This record gives sequence, C-alpha cells and structure tokens, in this order.
Amino acid sequence: MTAFQKQVFAALLEIPEGKVVSYGELSSYLGVQSAQAIGQALKNNPDSPQVPCHRVIRKDGNLGGFMGSLENNNKRDLLKAEGVIFDNTGQLSTTEAWYSFPK
Repeated sequence: MTAFQKQVFAALLEIPEGKVVSYGELSSYLGVQSAQAIGQALKNNPDSPQVPCHRVIRKDGNLGGFMGSLENNNKRDLLKAEGVIFDNTGQLSTTEAWYSFPK
C-alpha cells in the first residue's frame, strides 16, 4: 500500500456513517489535484467496507464506481443500510447526507 493510499483511507475513516463526500471534496481535503487519483486509490481498498470507500460518491449525487466497478448495487446497499436515501434514478435524494471535512 502506498503512502497516498494510506492517506486516503485514513480520511475515509473521518466520514461518519450515513454521510457521503464527493471525490472532489476528498481530493481537496487531502490537497490533491485529481479526483481521479482518489478513485484509483479507492479501487484498491483492501479493507472495504470497514474502511468506507462506499461513502465517496460523485458531486452530482450519483454513486460513481465501487471496488473498480460501475456496478453499484453493493455501494447503494451499504449506504442505504446507513440511512442514506436515493431517489428512483439512483441519485442521492437529500443534501443532508453530504459531509464536509473540517477546515
């Protein structure tokens, strides 16, 4: 595991259950220029869902990928179990689920 991956995974542990952040928000929090780099790190998370990469979604409220796949049933199921609500199109249906990292 790289130092960057460790940094990303540590930040994931700060996101409370039932909350989500965007790939961009996480990259900004970590001072990284690329949300895609965040996605690549999440794709290689060996401790999912204990290290909750499922709590990172696209900024438009759609799920994005999960464990290197665009098949999102597992990601959606994990988030629903935490109380996150999605509409019938699979998009986050409330702004209350968004988490902001401390500044």
